[in-house]
Amino acid sequence: MTKMMKRALINLGFRVFVFLFIFGAYIFRKDMLVGFMTHEFTFGIAEYGISPLHVLWGIFMIMMLQHIIPHKYLSMAYFKGDVKTFNEVEGYSRLELLEFVQQMNVRAWIVMLVWLTFNAVFAVLYLFKIIGAADMLMLTVFFYLCDYICILIFCPFQSFIMHNKCCINCRIYDWGYFMMFTPMLFIKNFFSWSLFFTALIVLIKWEVGYAKHPETFWFGSNKHLQCTNCKEKLCIIKNRKGHERV
Repeated sequence: MTKMMKRALINLGFRVFVFLFIFGAYIFRKDMLVGFMTHEFTFGIAEYGISPLHVLWGIFMIMMLQHIIPHKYLSMAYFKGDVKTFNEVEGYSRLELLEFVQQMNVRAWIVMLVWLTFNAVFAVLYLFKIIGAADMLMLTVFFYLCDYICILIFCPFQSFIMHNKCCINCRIYDWGYFMMFTPMLFIKNFFSWSLFFTALIVLIKWEVGYAKHPETFWFGSNKHLQCTNCKEKLCIIKNRKGHERV
């Protein structure tokens, strides 16, 4: 049980708590969620004061800012685009790296297409007023919980599309916030748009790093991404299901 694995389990527990809290508000105080999500500029502070939802927004923003300006306590996966942390595999094949990049890019675009298509269903339902702002917030919090379930337990994108050997090596590892806050794009509100567009900045930063230094993203060229050198072992649960190790 590594320190990073302990942190991940604590984060998972916290996300379960947040999901249950928002779900409780969704069931018993849905009007409060609707009011919070439909204030265009005032953010609801004048009407409600500082509520737990404002605190949740602050937590979301701080988490994303840590990915824009990373600190040493983040997973090694977030530093793959940083050449300062690159530990080169001597004599690695540039041709194999190019093949890896092309393959991962195709798979990443498939994931993006699947994700946007999936969320388009909810967007249409929202635009036609079949579901409301509170439902979109509940969907976002569900994605927030699923993010760590994907890291620790099971990830459908890893298993069915990307086929990467672990999350540390995942081509789309830092797409999580963009995917998490996709439903927020469709709600015209400071709360929602600030989350979505900050998540978009995180995504762009990740993609720029990948485009500039793809060699830092492949275990065949970066020793830090090889299982023998991994100090985090976030794949413990997944490995019991037979995922590849290198």
